[in-house]
Amino acid sequence: MRSGGNIRHAAIIGAGGWGTALAVHLARAGHDARLWGRDAALVADMRARRANAVYLPDIVFPEHLHVTADLAEALDKVDLVVAAVPSHGTRPILRHVASLLRPGTIVVSATKGLEQDTLFRMSEVMAQELGPAAHIAVLSGPSFAAECARQLPTAVSVASRDTAVVEQVQADFRAPYFRLYGTCDMVGVEIGGALKNVIAIAAGVAEGLALGHNALAGLITRGLAEITRLACAAGAQRDTLAGLTGLGDLVLTCTGSLSRNRHVGIELAHGRTLADVLSGMKMVAEGVRTTEAALALGARHGVELPIAAQVAELLAGRKEAKTALEELMLRPQRAEAG
Repeated sequence: MRSGGNIRHAAIIGAGGWGTALAVHLARAGHDARLWGRDAALVADMRARRANAVYLPDIVFPEHLHVTADLAEALDKVDLVVAAVPSHGTRPILRHVASLLRPGTIVVSATKGLEQDTLFRMSEVMAQELGPAAHIAVLSGPSFAAECARQLPTAVSVASRDTAVVEQVQADFRAPYFRLYGTCDMVGVEIGGALKNVIAIAAGVAEGLALGHNALAGLITRGLAEITRLACAAGAQRDTLAGLTGLGDLVLTCTGSLSRNRHVGIELAHGRTLADVLSGMKMVAEGVRTTEAALALGARHGVELPIAAQVAELLAGRKEAKTALEELMLRPQRAEAG
């Protein structure tokens, strides 16, 4: 690893909204940034426009941002790799990345989700596919891509078991509008980032049913308790979930108008089918895939996830939105702690 903020070559894997925003950010920060996209037509259009017309149409690419559909070109002699592909596509792309990666490269996961079949967190998938040659970190927190790309103030967490990696990523991403807080708690950061999307679907349902601010505040608070129980059972530090990647990201995703998962919940509350809602969305709503994985992880650790359970019933079409929310309110009352 190089010291300070001297990394000059960074590859961002995934040309969706978040990947594009991070590529723009790193190029603005003075790095030679290479944005890789799987869709050759989208890549060609981005090169011609110097913008991502699909995901961030109003953001002009900086001079030092290069766009490519060639993975080998993107990864040639890079010091930093940022993986920003959906959770279900992470393992396949990392298998290709592994053979092209230089030893000692920092690889940062910017994906919020769990692998469905294995229930692995993204950093675990990275470790399995990339092996000991990569230094792995996780970047997560309350961060809408469009706001980051517009240089609005953003604070996130970076997690790694290696303090030197945390410090390096902090240096690489540092900007007047972008602040990173370091932690070694990768479990807490990743579970918080994954499960908040599930709670946000429920929050969208509450919004769509016009249940009011009281209901939304209660849902967010109990959602945080649910996430914290599971994260701690999996080995996280409780304080992590009270921070940016727990409470912070949960509040943003449950209340922000740019939240894809909240949008799914709102539309389901309005009576649309899940297939219909998803067909009209350009970007992935990770909470849809994460819900069943979260329930399976909860079962593995013996942790009850009542909100996730009702979201699963709703997504599967087994319950209507109003029924799912009513059953949450009618659960047996209990002490708040725990």
